[in-house]
Amino acid sequence: MKVQDLHLNYHIVEEMLKAFLSNEIRKFGFRSVVLGLSGGIDSAVVCELAVRALGRENVLALMMPYRSSSPESLEHAELMIRRLGIRSEEVSITPVVDALFSSVPETELLRRGNIMARTRMVFLYDVSARDGRLVAGTSNKTELLLGYGTMFGDMASAINPLGDLYKTQVRGLARHLGIPEPLIEKAPSADLWEGQSDEDDLGFSYEEVDLLLYKMLEKRMDKAAILTEGVDEPFYDRVRKMVVRNQYKRMMPVIAKISGRTPGIDFRYARDWQEVK
Repeated sequence: MKVQDLHLNYHIVEEMLKAFLSNEIRKFGFRSVVLGLSGGIDSAVVCELAVRALGRENVLALMMPYRSSSPESLEHAELMIRRLGIRSEEVSITPVVDALFSSVPETELLRRGNIMARTRMVFLYDVSARDGRLVAGTSNKTELLLGYGTMFGDMASAINPLGDLYKTQVRGLARHLGIPEPLIEKAPSADLWEGQSDEDDLGFSYEEVDLLLYKMLEKRMDKAAILTEGVDEPFYDRVRKMVVRNQYKRMMPVIAKISGRTPGIDFRYARDWQEVK
C-alpha cells in the first residue's frame, strides 16, 4: 500500500465540503465565518473552501501572531488574503500570552504552546460574538486521531470541514484547489515556538502515520496483518496508544445520564433538537 492509495476524487470532495459549509452554517441561522489564518496549508484550504461556498464577503480571516512567530507565516497568510480578496484583521496575542507566561517556566513548551493556542481561540470567539460569525475549524483527521492539538484551542470550532481528511489528503485537496505551492511544500508547523515542526514533535512523518492510520481505521486491519506489511511494531504500538488515549479530546464533555433526554447523548441528530418546542 502506498501514499497514492489515500488520494481521493478531489473534485467530488470539494463539492461535498462546499455543500457542507453552506448547509450547516445556514442551518444554525448564520451566513458567515471567521477563521484563524496561520499561513499553513490547513487554514488555507478551509479559507479557500469557505470563500467558494459562502462568497468572499462572508469570510473573515484573523491573523494572530506572537512576537516570536515566523515572518513567513504572516507572509503566507497575506498571500491567501490577496488571492481570495477577503477581509482580514491582525491582532497580536503577545500581551495576553506574556502575562500568562509569567508563571510558566520557559522549559515547559507544551504548557506554553497550549496557552498560545487557547489565546488565539479566545480572540476568534470574541470576533464570532462581535460579528455573529461561526468559527471555522482547521484540524485535520490525522491531528484529531493522534490528539495532536489543544482542547479549547486549535481543536475548538463550531464547524470543521477537514476533520475527516488525513493530512496527506488535505495536501491533495490543496493542489486541486490551486493553493500556492509554498504553503503546500513547507514543513507543517503550529508556529508555537521558534523552529517548531509538527513532524519533529511527533517523531514521524505525516505520510508514514497516515498510511498506518488508514490501515487501522479504513481497512480495519488487525495488528498482525499490519506488521506483515512492514510496519515496525514499536511504531504501531505508539500510534495506537495515541489514538486510544486521546479519545477524550474528540468528544464533548461526558455528561452523567440521569434523565431520559440528556444533552449531547440524546440529541445527536438534527431531528432531535428540531423537535424541541
